[in-house]
Amino acid sequence: MLDESLLDTPEGLAEADHRGLLRGAAEAGARVRTAARHAAEAGVGGLKPDGRPRAVLIAGPGAAATHTADLLGTLAGTGSPMVRLAPTGVAPAPGALRWELPGWAGSVDLLLIATPDGTEPSLSLLADQAYRRGCSVAAVAPPQTPLAEAVTGAHGLFLPMATAPYDQEEPLAASSPGVFWALLTPLLALLDRIGLLGAPPDVLEKIADRLDHVAERCGPAIAAYSNPAKTLAAELADALPVVWTEGDSAGPAGRRFAAALAELAGRPAVVAELPEALAAHSALLAGPLAASADPDDFFRDRVEETPALHARVVLLRDRPIGGLTAAPAARDVALSHDTPISELEPEEGGELETLAELIAVTDFAAVYLALASRA
Repeated sequence: MLDESLLDTPEGLAEADHRGLLRGAAEAGARVRTAARHAAEAGVGGLKPDGRPRAVLIAGPGAAATHTADLLGTLAGTGSPMVRLAPTGVAPAPGALRWELPGWAGSVDLLLIATPDGTEPSLSLLADQAYRRGCSVAAVAPPQTPLAEAVTGAHGLFLPMATAPYDQEEPLAASSPGVFWALLTPLLALLDRIGLLGAPPDVLEKIADRLDHVAERCGPAIAAYSNPAKTLAAELADALPVVWTEGDSAGPAGRRFAAALAELAGRPAVVAELPEALAAHSALLAGPLAASADPDDFFRDRVEETPALHARVVLLRDRPIGGLTAAPAARDVALSHDTPISELEPEEGGELETLAELIAVTDFAAVYLALASRA
């Protein structure tokens, strides 16, 4: 159940926020600025790259590294393929995870390591392995960690992660907004310098400004009726989110939203891109999870029962280019199955700005859903 009264009680939200999730979401813009400054101080602006790498390999634990690789791959396109190195191991613990370079990796490739921990022995070994293979190495991690020493020893570029004092108070959630932007921003600056995507300092500042704007609209002091993140959280209270995305930038935002709902709020969600989503999820909207599905016994006592879980479409869209959009068809499909639909579309701006807005609003929604949910 969702305690909707808590959504409009800033003091109660702050008391429930043991992991600093709201602070991480509210301070995302500041985290971007700090991370950009750290990247500049580490010498990113002075790099003289010798052409584009053949491939960019990305390694790191948890959802933050997965989302970072997904987003960077989308932004970079096909110029230099982004390959995420998925870990193996018996548990998701720093000492148990293992990463290996593919056999083809060599001197024309770039290894990026992104971790909010930095104590993973296998990542330090990976940096050394990349050095022996001739790969260029760059890493974002907390300073004064074993990984920082390993990357420096491998003649790589170490980018200190922008941390906050409260990051040390509770274990960091991989889907935390603060963790995500602290890992992503230095890599955006680095890949801009290499020429794989466009994220110069002025664009990073625009991202920070857009994140600040979202924080003003979606912060805990803003009432639910005028707060798009609180509204979305309330709409998803007893729903199965069916996340449909349209546009290149919306895809990573939708996948991150589904992962954040699972990790932060303990809520399942399914995600797909339009127009394929209409075929992929048509049976789901017509099945027992459909909003129009009726229980077998209408007259039974439901006072003590958990509310039935019904699908709700969440449509995340970039602004359409040339008017070509599957959104009308998506609305028709949802309405034909009596399925409610929530829509998010960013304000005008550059690709990274609009992507940042979609991520920020859905991050706030996932956090509100996590904090206001109760057994």
